[in-house]
Amino acid sequence: MKLSMIMLIVLLALVAAFAVQNPGIITVRFMTMSGDTSLLVVIVAGFGAGVLGGWLAGLPGFFRRRSEAGAAARRIRELEAEVGDLKISAAATTPSPPGKTP
Repeated sequence: MKLSMIMLIVLLALVAAFAVQNPGIITVRFMTMSGDTSLLVVIVAGFGAGVLGGWLAGLPGFFRRRSEAGAAARRIRELEAEVGDLKISAAATTPSPPGKTP
């Protein structure tokens, strides 16, 4: 976690340095649309789109792991209940040691 946070800070610092050193206005064209904007806006929008795309790509794995964790937790509860039942039945069927009265 620490390493990823450091890498993120370094990446953001590089993007900020690039944007500060290139303050010009550029023309952005997409299909039939075009508009003038700052290079900083284009960089931040591109970075944001990349972060959003990465987050969306990770969602299926997140939901799969969450589902597997829930199934594992249910199985653990079932096994703990089974162990409890076995302890009770073992205590009920185990004879008392000789010389001791219940």
